[in-house]
Amino acid sequence: MALFSTEVLNPGVRRRELLGWAMYDFANSGYTTVVITAVFAAYFVGGVAGGADWAPLAWTVALSISYAIVMLTMPSLGAWADLRGAKKKLLMLSTAACVLATAALAFAQPGSVVLAMLLIIVSNTFYSYGESLTAAFLPELARPESLGKVSGWGWAFGYVGGMLTLAICLAYVLHAQGQGQPASRFVPVTMWITAIVYALAACVTFALLRERAQGVAGADEPANLREALGRLKQTFREARRYRDFVWLLACTVAYQGGVAVAITLAAIYAEQVIGFKQQETMLLIMVLNVAAAAGAFSCGYLQDRIGHKLTLGITLVGWMLTCVIAALAATKGQFWVAATIAGICMGSSQSVGRAMVGLFSPRENLAEFFGLWSFATRLASIVGPLAYGLITWATGGNQRVAIASTTVLFVLGLLALLPINVHRGRAMSTRGIA
Repeated sequence: MALFSTEVLNPGVRRRELLGWAMYDFANSGYTTVVITAVFAAYFVGGVAGGADWAPLAWTVALSISYAIVMLTMPSLGAWADLRGAKKKLLMLSTAACVLATAALAFAQPGSVVLAMLLIIVSNTFYSYGESLTAAFLPELARPESLGKVSGWGWAFGYVGGMLTLAICLAYVLHAQGQGQPASRFVPVTMWITAIVYALAACVTFALLRERAQGVAGADEPANLREALGRLKQTFREARRYRDFVWLLACTVAYQGGVAVAITLAAIYAEQVIGFKQQETMLLIMVLNVAAAAGAFSCGYLQDRIGHKLTLGITLVGWMLTCVIAALAATKGQFWVAATIAGICMGSSQSVGRAMVGLFSPRENLAEFFGLWSFATRLASIVGPLAYGLITWATGGNQRVAIASTTVLFVLGLLALLPINVHRGRAMSTRGIA
C-alpha cells in the first residue's frame, strides 16, 4: 500500500478507495485475457466452428455486434449515470451480467456456433459497460497531474489479475490434457474459473469504492431507444466544442483498432499461422501480460514526466514495429519478440489513452465523456478485427497480409495525435459544459 501514495489523490480520497478502484481492473482483465484473447477465441475457431474458413470472420462479427451495441448505448448510459449519481450501481449490474454470461460460455460445445456468438455478444457488451464506468471514477480519485501514473497502476494491477486467472486456467488445462481430456471438456471449466475470479475481485471494488457524484434532482433521462439516440447526438454536439478531446477520440478509433486486433486475434494467429499449441499460446499470453503490466506501470510515470502526447506517440511507433515483425515471423522465437513488444505497447497505450480522456473530461460529465471514449474504442474494436477478418477471408486465409495491414491503423492514429494540444484540452475541460 506504500506504493499508493496519498500525494497523487484528490482531497478526501483514501488509499483504500484507490485499491478498490484498481481491483476492478484486476477483476475484469481475466475476461479479456482468457475469453477474448488466450482460450475461448482459439477454441471458438478451432473447436466450436470446427476450423472453418469463415470462423475468424464469425468471431469478429460477434465481437463487432457487441461493440456496436456499446457504441449506441454507452454515452447515454453514462449521461444517465451522471444525472443520477449512479455509476457504482450501474457498474454492479454490468458486472453481474458479464459474470453470468461468461459462466454460461461453458455450455458452448462444438457445433453450437450461434449459442457461442450470442453469449460472446452479451458478455462482451456488459464487460465494455463496466470498463467505461470504472474508468469514469479515475478523475474523481487522482489529481490531474497524477492521472498518468494512477491510470498506469490500475492497468498494471489489471494485468496481474489477468495473469492470475490465466495461470489458474493453464494449470487446469495442463492437468486435463495430462488425463487425455479434449478441449470440449476443459475449456468450459476455464470459463467458470474466469467468472468466479471476476466476481470475487469485483466484490472488493464494490466494498471500497465510493460513489461521489450526487446527481441532479428531477433530471430527465432517456426513456426509450429514440430518446437515448437523441441524447447521444446531443452529447456529440456538446463534445465538438472540446477540440482536443475530439482529436483524441479520432486517434483512439485508429490505434485502438490495431490494439483490438492484438487482443482478439493473437491466439488465433499464434496457433494457425505460427504453429503454437494451446498450452504454448497460454504461456505466450502470460508473458504478454507481464510485458503489458510493466509497460502500463512504467509509462504511467513516463507520461507524467515527458507528457501524455509524446508517450502515446512512442507507443504507436512500437505498435508499427510489432505488426511488421509479426507479419514476417517465420519461427516461434521471432513471434515471441513481436508479442513482447506488443505487450509493452498494449499496457502503455491503453493506460495513456485513459489518462488523457480523464484530463480532457469536464468533472460534471465524467461518465458521459468516458461513454464517448467507449464509443470510440468500440468503433475501433469493430473496424480493426472486422477488417482483419475480411482481409483474411478475401485472401483465402492469409493472416500475414491481415496483420501487416494493421500497421495502417497505427499510422492513422499517429497522424490524428499530432493536432492535439494537451494544455488547451485541459483548460477547456475545467470550464465545463455550459
